[in-house]
Amino acid sequence: MAAIAVCGSFAPTVAAQEGPLESTQPTGITPEAIITRFAAQEKLFKEAREHYTYRQDIKVQTRDGDTVTGEYHEVFDVLYDDKGHRIENVVFAPQSSLEQGGLSLDQGDVQDFRNRLPFVLTTEEVPEYNILYVGQQQEDQLHCYVFDIAPKEIVGKKRYFQGRIWVDDHDFQIVKTYGQAVPEIKDTKRRGKEEHLYPKFTTWRQQIDNKYWFPTYTRADDTLHFNTGDIHIREIVKYEDYKRFGSNVRILYQGQEIPKAEQKKQTSPPDQNPVPNQSPDPKKPDAAPNPQQ
Repeated sequence: MAAIAVCGSFAPTVAAQEGPLESTQPTGITPEAIITRFAAQEKLFKEAREHYTYRQDIKVQTRDGDTVTGEYHEVFDVLYDDKGHRIENVVFAPQSSLEQGGLSLDQGDVQDFRNRLPFVLTTEEVPEYNILYVGQQQEDQLHCYVFDIAPKEIVGKKRYFQGRIWVDDHDFQIVKTYGQAVPEIKDTKRRGKEEHLYPKFTTWRQQIDNKYWFPTYTRADDTLHFNTGDIHIREIVKYEDYKRFGSNVRILYQGQEIPKAEQKKQTSPPDQNPVPNQSPDPKKPDAAPNPQQ
């Protein structure tokens, strides 16, 4: 995010339904084995999510106290064309007013909405990160292993995640992330260089089809410290209505939906748990934790 004419260790504060962080070593398994297992599960999750349609609702606001000074809002459906290629169908995108709040979105933000906020750490990506086991913690009904992660180096224009992840000790999948997309661009020498800063965020996952832990809700509430002044930003991203491709989804051919009468019969997947309105679960914190300085 860039200002107009002008965004270490991650330790979120303890919130409701979150137990204390215990710096005890895991029993019967090493931290390295946990990393190997959850990275393998993350690879399966990433591949599985590519076979699901869903709706993503992105809202970014600049705020002055309780007053919204600018807003960006986009809603799009992730679908597949007749060749199985992933496409985005925008269903709601009013004119952005973020510039009135002194902020503009950049290409990094666009990438983050799609790839960093719903962060995935697969076996192939593990070598790119320093991963530090920090303990165990209860998250609602889940007992989790906790790791801090940071990129070993920034390569070219590639974007990374830096922060903390919670791994369920039963399914060995990431169920929560807290941190920030990197790198940022800061004008530390105050030479008038355009700055690109990004808020710290929390992403929660829920289990879909009793198998995969998919991202369902992201929240950021942070202050970006530009040289030209601080900007308070709030982001809410919802990932809704997951459906495995081929079950009650729109089938597209050359950009047009095929009438149902012309679609081939498809085998319905097993009954799946409906995904409720993806506002924060009452059992989860209703705001992203703030880092301790």
